[in-house]
Amino acid sequence: MTKKEFQKMLVKTIDNQNNPFHPFVFIHGKPKIGKNVYIGLFSEVNAKGAEVKIGDNCDIASFVSINVADSHRKCLGLMSEIEYKDIIIENNVFIGSHCFIKKGTHIGHHSVVAAGTIVEGIEIAPYSLIIGNPMKVRKGYYKKFFKKND
Repeated sequence: MTKKEFQKMLVKTIDNQNNPFHPFVFIHGKPKIGKNVYIGLFSEVNAKGAEVKIGDNCDIASFVSINVADSHRKCLGLMSEIEYKDIIIENNVFIGSHCFIKKGTHIGHHSVVAAGTIVEGIEIAPYSLIIGNPMKVRKGYYKKFFKKND
């Protein structure tokens, strides 16, 4: 690729009106993204092969990967197909920088995923703090900050 071709491709990427987030947020497939959602630089939302739902008022920092696919078993010859599972992120969820949200994850509303956390494909209760690798879930951690709770 020549320098001129690269520049043309870069301008086309930056001017992509279908991506309301930063030009270097990579959206694959057709995720359902709510209102007032921020997705930071170099983050990826891969909804190809399964559903991704991101609720309203979510803040997803830079360098976050939300990925419905897992191909490692196929690469090793243990499966013949790539495995896909849905991801649901409810309203008012913060996901810190450099997190990986794996297939099959369901994060309850008003939860925080700390920077660098790898979130396994499980259901996480609302108001939780999810931290670390391996991840630890502090269920209800943020509930005390809300007058009206679920």
